[in-house]
Amino acid sequence: MNEIIHYFNTIPSSHRALILAGGISFFWLIETAVPLFKFSYNKWQHAGINIFFTVTTMIVNFCLAVILLKTAQWTVDANFGLLQWLPEMNPWLFAIVGLLLLDLIGAYLVHWVEHKVRFLWHFHLIHHTDAWVDTTSANRHHPGESVIRFIFTTIGVLVVGAPMWMVFLYQTLSVVATQFNHANIVLPKKLDTILSYFIVSPDMHKVHHHYVLPYTDSNYGNIFSIWDRLFGTFKSLDRDKIIYGVDTHMKPEEHNTLSNLLKIPFQKHRAPNN
Repeated sequence: MNEIIHYFNTIPSSHRALILAGGISFFWLIETAVPLFKFSYNKWQHAGINIFFTVTTMIVNFCLAVILLKTAQWTVDANFGLLQWLPEMNPWLFAIVGLLLLDLIGAYLVHWVEHKVRFLWHFHLIHHTDAWVDTTSANRHHPGESVIRFIFTTIGVLVVGAPMWMVFLYQTLSVVATQFNHANIVLPKKLDTILSYFIVSPDMHKVHHHYVLPYTDSNYGNIFSIWDRLFGTFKSLDRDKIIYGVDTHMKPEEHNTLSNLLKIPFQKHRAPNN
């Protein structure tokens, strides 16, 4: 465990970028070879839009990183936060508890709030408009949402009292997990079901991308599936019945043009069909 702590305490930005690019490339190759859905779309054009949003997310996080670094360091120095108040424990158990708490407060909770608060939903909507969900969709977030998520992440780090190595470890696992559960791949049904009891599996997350309620408002989990099952937000739907997108923006000119996607948060609200 000490080696893992040391690595993520000092992980270079180049390594984090390599993990991001490597994950996209790996799952891109798999979904090209054995896709769940055979979309009729320009995969490269679609990827170009999603990678644009991936880059803007990276820029936002890079520009604000010092806030996260100082917050994590302060929680340790001031002995503040849930982890800091717990009794001393085995380092592996400490890491698992910390990752679970970061997933709950910094990911599940913010995702749930984004669906419930109209102003925040207008930004998160860009992610849901994707009608051809694949591994590049994982970081399809409006720059405004990237800022919103950063704020919630910082609050999560503060409440949890997570040291910086744990934050970097969580973010690394999160990148790979979201690329995996967004990828246009098909796992054996039994394997996917077993995985869904522990982590957010591809079938589980794709239900969240079904185009109508109540499925859109379900399966908010990021890495761990326990929170959806614990808080009653878990839903299942046969993979063959899933239609991607959101019912208010089903036209290609609305969900597949960069200029419109950037404008969506500032457009008139459209009520979903139940």
